Amino acid sequence: MDRFDRYWIGILVGLLLPAIFGLTYIDVMNLWYPLQTLQFHAGGVLSKLLLVSVFPDLALIFVFYTTDTWRLSRGVLVGALPYILAAIIVSM
Repeated sequence: MDRFDRYWIGILVGLLLPAIFGLTYIDVMNLWYPLQTLQFHAGGVLSKLLLVSVFPDLALIFVFYTTDTWRLSRGVLVGALPYILAAIIVSM
């Protein structure tokens, strides 16, 4: 596991995983219609979707901390920060 313990790999995973999870969540929950009719922001759905999409990153951070891959877990945390900040900004 030491060969994957790279900061940039963690950032890449931290940025891509929430996007993939968010798109999958939109598809499964049939949220395409509110997205197309611009009602997505009105009910605060966008901020909740951003926060839900960060959950896989938080689970990965826990797994990487328990396996002592510190750089990888820090990279995932840094990659998740834009989603967390966007959720906070959208909710205001």
